[in-house]
Amino acid sequence: MRISRTRYETTEETHRTTNFEIFFDLVFVFALTRIVEFMAQTPTAVTMLRGLILILLLWFSWSSYAWLGNEARADVGLVRTGTLAAMAALFVAALAIPDAWQEEPDPLLPAPLLLAFAYLVVRVLHLALYLYVSRSAQLTRTLRLSAIPLALGWIPLVVGALLGGTAQTALWAVAFLIDVGGGRIASRYSPWELRSVSHFTERHRLVVIIAIGESLISIGLGAGAELATWWVLLAALLGFVVTVCLWRLYFDRFASAVERVMATVPRARRGTIAGDVFSLAHLPMIAGIMYIALGIEQVLAMLIHERGGVGRHALGLSGVVALYGGAALYLVGRVLCVRLTAVRAALPPIVGAVALLLLIAPARVLPALSALALLVVALLVQCAAERRSGTLGATLTAKRAG
Repeated sequence: MRISRTRYETTEETHRTTNFEIFFDLVFVFALTRIVEFMAQTPTAVTMLRGLILILLLWFSWSSYAWLGNEARADVGLVRTGTLAAMAALFVAALAIPDAWQEEPDPLLPAPLLLAFAYLVVRVLHLALYLYVSRSAQLTRTLRLSAIPLALGWIPLVVGALLGGTAQTALWAVAFLIDVGGGRIASRYSPWELRSVSHFTERHRLVVIIAIGESLISIGLGAGAELATWWVLLAALLGFVVTVCLWRLYFDRFASAVERVMATVPRARRGTIAGDVFSLAHLPMIAGIMYIALGIEQVLAMLIHERGGVGRHALGLSGVVALYGGAALYLVGRVLCVRLTAVRAALPPIVGAVALLLLIAPARVLPALSALALLVVALLVQCAAERRSGTLGATLTAKRAG
């Protein structure tokens, strides 16, 4: 069904990601890199938790527009205009992220409050645009149910921005649970509709590759304007190998296999499964990429500022957890994708995630550069093991055949 281009145009089943949506994704990933910058200021457990809250809020904001673009073309009519406004709000949120928790907020331009209102603008615009293009009674019902937790969630979000500190952390976590958790509960009563599997899977593939690319840029910037020593160059190259491993673990058969399986799911269940596989299971992968970038930046910073620059000192618990915990999160996300699209979960990613968590203890006492090198070895072994076993592809193919 095609509507006048001055209003909106519904997507076809063969619809693919538009250039305009990629533009939106670039703004989103820019916001993610600002979260890495925020966590790098004082990399403590509290800061990393706050960074995770920001990633959660931003991810589900982005995910909501991926669903909208699956219902109506994002580059046509009022949907394009509204999405541009949401992009502007997301850009403002990104600018405010490094000062998201201020001990003494600027009374003229309080960053936490600015970030809270920018997030609300993004979410409200999405809901309004989705209602505008909805021509299905079920979809309209789903949107109205989702509006309830959104309306309730803004209260702790704004109050937390006003209070700051620990109260802000707790209240923003509550806001996330109300908004996203309530929306998930609402979708169980009235599932989302997925019009195009090809568009939805491609959109998530692109955001993963953009996130990996932006993390590579972040690593390059962390190396500084000038290479201080050969050790810094070596660390940067090790960081490059890490990003290559992340790319291979996702795009070497895994992503295409997930898409093939999704195409076989009955239309009535596609929305529910897509919500689990992509909106939920891809979140640990995106968060893992950002934490890994944070850990590599800390290694580079230590090498640059350490006398002699040979990385004799240990990285510290926060940096090691960012590196190895981030990599484990990435594998966990892939495990969840397989488990939600297949009868059973693949063994290699599970073993790999457990092994990475166990490596945190020895990596704590290793020099920073050695800890990064050990992560590279672990990821290379993971890539080789999955390539050799072919378990992921076999599991998903079996599900498709079934």
